[in-house]
Amino acid sequence: MEQLQQILKYRFNDVRLLQQALTHSSVTGNEHRNYERLEFLGDRVLGMTMAHLLFKMFPNDREGVLAQRHVKLVCADMVAKVVQGLGIEPYIQVKDKETLKSTNVLCDIGEAIIGAIYIDSNIENAIRFVERNWRDMIDMETGSEKDFKTQLQERFHALKLPSPVYEVVDKAGSEHEPIFTVKVAKDEKIFAFGHGKNKKLSEQDAAEQLLQIMG
Repeated sequence: MEQLQQILKYRFNDVRLLQQALTHSSVTGNEHRNYERLEFLGDRVLGMTMAHLLFKMFPNDREGVLAQRHVKLVCADMVAKVVQGLGIEPYIQVKDKETLKSTNVLCDIGEAIIGAIYIDSNIENAIRFVERNWRDMIDMETGSEKDFKTQLQERFHALKLPSPVYEVVDKAGSEHEPIFTVKVAKDEKIFAFGHGKNKKLSEQDAAEQLLQIMG
């Protein structure tokens, strides 16, 4: 734990919170000993913290641009990338090491660590942790491209089609770790499915998949 806290650049008052944040449900189903509750909290703290940072760093951005930046910076792929960059996989407690190949699991661990820091101290330390580890990704180019839903809408309008309609067709996983499946279609024969931890991310994924199918 000492070396890990040096990597994280944060020293816990209660190191048990850090241990909990690194414990997968395959090791224990007790939600007070695995990361699920901390991940639930950390997901919200990350979202609020990132919004706070973007609001300060990009004072001239419109709400829509800030929202695009936010989606990219808090998505599962980005959080997993941060965790991989920290190199903390050896400290994560899982029954099967293959589990660590899952983007969603690495994302959950990252969010759980943020939640643990918040509970252990305060929001200021959580903000410092996020700013320190996301700093290289928060630059002037982030969010400069149109998001996939915007691109798909413009594509539909160019083809004189009605705006795309996104339909939630499935919700799997636990209450704390839901996986949404969303469908979007050009017509009865051309459609795509997207997956994500919430509806917004699922819709973005579905739009990206349909854009690729349409070529």
